[in-house]
Amino acid sequence: MINTVRVAVDVGSRFHQVAIGDGSGRLLDEFQIGHGSTGFEQFFARIDQYATTDVRVAMEGYNGWARPLDQQVLARGWRLYNVNNLKLARYKEIFPAPAKSDAIDTRRMLELFAFDGQRPLGRDVLQEVTSSTATQRELKYLTRRRRQHVADRATRLTRLRVDLSAVCPDLLALTKAVENLWFLRLLTCRDRLTALPRLHAKTITSIRGIGAKTWPRIQAWQKTATFGSTIDLADTDIVADAAAILALNEQIKALDARIEAAACTCPMTGRLRTLPGFGVTGTAELSGEIGSLRRFETEASLALYLGMAPLEHSSGLQQRSKRPKCVNSRCQAALMTCIVRHMACVPESRVYYDRKRAQGKRHNQAVRALDMMF
Repeated sequence: MINTVRVAVDVGSRFHQVAIGDGSGRLLDEFQIGHGSTGFEQFFARIDQYATTDVRVAMEGYNGWARPLDQQVLARGWRLYNVNNLKLARYKEIFPAPAKSDAIDTRRMLELFAFDGQRPLGRDVLQEVTSSTATQRELKYLTRRRRQHVADRATRLTRLRVDLSAVCPDLLALTKAVENLWFLRLLTCRDRLTALPRLHAKTITSIRGIGAKTWPRIQAWQKTATFGSTIDLADTDIVADAAAILALNEQIKALDARIEAAACTCPMTGRLRTLPGFGVTGTAELSGEIGSLRRFETEASLALYLGMAPLEHSSGLQQRSKRPKCVNSRCQAALMTCIVRHMACVPESRVYYDRKRAQGKRHNQAVRALDMMF
């Protein structure tokens, strides 16, 4: 046995390529495992043959395929590293291999362990993953699921608006916003859109949200209701979209309740909520995505992760900047929303934003400049 082992994992959707090396980067073993319990057992058994103390694992992959292997690595007390794909690609360009394969990629990742702790290459390419609290993991899961539901609802609302405009614009004109609950309930009170002109007054007035002002407008539409030539194609689909939007509203509402309950026990969320305009959802998403602040050596590193600090990109007499690529887009969106709501609560922040806009800054640039003032 040896005391120091380095492991590189090229993550795939069905199989993972694994390379095991010693502290100097010398290759000891390489093999492939399946993405399942049998493959994971093989992974740990092969590593246990070589080490008992210092094990460090670097994983490279997209779209969450590293789960749940990454959590099992952390549960064993091993140090886990995320491989920066952009920096790994640049490294392979500088020191190219004669061919391209998953096995070659894992060997290159083992080589990078030789730079671990040295600036700037090792620090930038291999980023250590630190364990967050159970509450932060829960917030991360809940807020990501909520964001997916919100995106799905936005897609369906756009499609519903377009379909109604194509087959029945007069019906769409009854509401200022297609997401109004009374309008969605009206669309879903029958299985087909073409059945709405035949609804009785008692049925319509029993729909929650339809009152004395709205009912006469619906009745006037019923008398002259017409549908486009493609109504036979979209008749039931429009109703299905409206029902799906109502269901998503309920799911988002339930997630909001779970997020608020979990956020009450998270210290980071509590501190963030002391800022005016920073609400439950935004601060919960920030806390869940950021996790432990020990991940960041300086405030500048955190600002880059949030996408709020540009990188200098000057050359000669040209003074300019560029956007960082290694940004958590969910964190960035949550923080931008919180900052905009902060402006509504703090007049001084609004004045600063307006001054930046007057200088020619775009909305997002002015918001980022305001964030840097915190």
